[in-house]
Amino acid sequence: MSENKGFKFNIIKNDPLDGHKGTNIGAISLDNVAPVFIDLQSKEAFIDIGAMHARADVEKGVKWITDKETVEGPEAKEYWLCWVTTERGEQGAYYAGLTACYLMVNKKIRRGYKSMPEHVNMMDKSMKHKVVIDHIGDENIEIIREFLKNHDIEMWNNSSDELKSALHEK
Repeated sequence: MSENKGFKFNIIKNDPLDGHKGTNIGAISLDNVAPVFIDLQSKEAFIDIGAMHARADVEKGVKWITDKETVEGPEAKEYWLCWVTTERGEQGAYYAGLTACYLMVNKKIRRGYKSMPEHVNMMDKSMKHKVVIDHIGDENIEIIREFLKNHDIEMWNNSSDELKSALHEK
């Protein structure tokens, strides 16, 4: 198997309260969440950890607006941003949550379209081990399925039947 380059899924959670006496109560650890983009034009999936703070390469230099029609055009690129949550169980690490939200970027006019509430809600659902990807279409489901399998087959094998079924794995 070829060596994976770049960001690795972090499957070890840090306790946000470790060493603190009463501060950061209710803090959420994002250590086990990774953003995986599906480029609808090239039909490729890739990780860009910058998306955790809306600073992925595809997002840089873009002002986000809620009018999709303004962003559309020949220079516009569409993506699904998949929030992948990992956990560690008795059998080892596994993919626990998977959701996806849409965005469109037009670098020529420096504008992008996405629904911030949708992105936040989908990240939250992934962190709660929900699988919500039926809206991205079969072709994109196949892309993210193959990406996750190729990224780490052991994590794939340890994942739930619900996740595999949502990704059309028989």
